[in-house]
Amino acid sequence: MEKANIDWSSLSFAYQKTPMRYVAEYKNGAWGKGQLTDNATVQLSECAGILHYCQEIFEGLKAYTTKDGHIVTFRPDLNAERMINSAKRLEMPPLAKEQFLEAVDEVVSANAAWVPPYGTGASLYLRPLMFATGIVIGVKPADEYQFRLFCTPVGPYFKGGAKPITICVSDFDRAAPNGTGHIKAGLNYAMSLHAYVTAHENGFDENMFLDPATRTFVEETGGANFLFVTKDKEVVIPKSNSVLPSITRRSLVYIAEHYLKLKVTERPVRLDEIGDFAECGLCGTAAVISPVGKVVDHGKEIAFKSGMEKMGEVTQELYDTLVGIQLGTIDAPEGWIRRIK
Repeated sequence: MEKANIDWSSLSFAYQKTPMRYVAEYKNGAWGKGQLTDNATVQLSECAGILHYCQEIFEGLKAYTTKDGHIVTFRPDLNAERMINSAKRLEMPPLAKEQFLEAVDEVVSANAAWVPPYGTGASLYLRPLMFATGIVIGVKPADEYQFRLFCTPVGPYFKGGAKPITICVSDFDRAAPNGTGHIKAGLNYAMSLHAYVTAHENGFDENMFLDPATRTFVEETGGANFLFVTKDKEVVIPKSNSVLPSITRRSLVYIAEHYLKLKVTERPVRLDEIGDFAECGLCGTAAVISPVGKVVDHGKEIAFKSGMEKMGEVTQELYDTLVGIQLGTIDAPEGWIRRIK
């Protein structure tokens, strides 16, 4: 198969239109059979529910070319399940897991020429999304929805290797107690944008959001979960009902326990104890792990022993193992890799 005429080495993490995407419509109380289309334009009524009451959810996952030349996706079943949970929380009709996986397979297959070759560090990013298309003027759930899944080739999140970043403790709250912080809804990310821009204006790479009730416990950033490592190589995951259940984080926890034979603890993590950790990372689909070198709490600098030059030892092992599983150089746990071609 001839690949698209792209300079794979120069790709950034940005949108580039690909030939085909998948679309399904929910009308009359049921999801219709989805289909591929080359039309990348969405047409909506000015009174569509998404425009007024923010009924929208999304996911993010990637397709890879493995060392032996196969095209695969990584744990798409978990993305399907998380999207179902997100839909239920926003009173949207869940798309069946089987149809979600069918959409993933069809879009990747139809755009196989756009899956970057092995060894380039690039991948095909998949964006499933669902939004209210039905007309509403009073505050209530819409009665019609659209599910779309498009893809775009993206470069490695870190060109030239991951360098530790500096983040700040945010004055803003990412999610309300008992709110929607645990689902992947666009409204949560809109809430974080002002904090993100403010952090950048002040010279920081990201925010550390605290629990909104007491502002004493670490939660997550605007788009990634935290992972800490003690000096004894214990992996510690902040526990909170407002944190998005990251598929990358859950995979890294399994790798830490079963591949690296490390102790993993999930518990509330206090802001005043993070200086005791040796390593810190932000985990998510785009970068896998972004190492954190320093947290600034209103002028007080909290530096991690791993430093600002490179990933910490355990963080690097976690990163290398997960990427190896995705690219087929390390044997994957059963069910983690879905082969498409």
